Amino acid sequence: MIYLVIGGSGSGKSEYAEGLCCELANENQRKYYIATMKPSGAEAEKRIAGHRRQRAGKGFLTVEKALDIGGLCGKYDKSCVLLIECMSNLLANEMFEEEGALYGNEDISPIVDAVFKLERQVKDVVIVSNDVFSDGRTYDADTQKYIRLLGEINLLIARKAEKVIEVVCGIPLVVS
Repeated sequence: MIYLVIGGSGSGKSEYAEGLCCELANENQRKYYIATMKPSGAEAEKRIAGHRRQRAGKGFLTVEKALDIGGLCGKYDKSCVLLIECMSNLLANEMFEEEGALYGNEDISPIVDAVFKLERQVKDVVIVSNDVFSDGRTYDADTQKYIRLLGEINLLIARKAEKVIEVVCGIPLVVS
């Protein structure tokens, strides 16, 4: 099953998603943390270190996968719960890195298809994504394209999700 956890920056969505994974996995199931953030400077390193501290002691096995999430297909089975942290970073990497699947195009199917294939292979997939849709600012064309494509990905995943949860100020709100 798929669970989509969405929220703004600093909303508590990552902590909630980690807890959800711990609830979904029994003692015989492995929990994998699929880390999509590329360490690209001091701020990114600080965020990565914070996420590592936050999940310490929770039994996650970390897999660094900033690009080509489809490359994980076939590596896991029904004894696994996956946490993809986060869709927003993965999309940015795929769009703006030359080796990315979306570099120079708008075909989101490599990302969405990979998520759905992983979901069929494992017990559960928990996906974290950012709410970047409501700040009311006007952005350059590339950023607007990124926001639109993230919205499309979130909608496709939400349609197939068992639950969609928005986390606001640390409070989970079940949307569907």
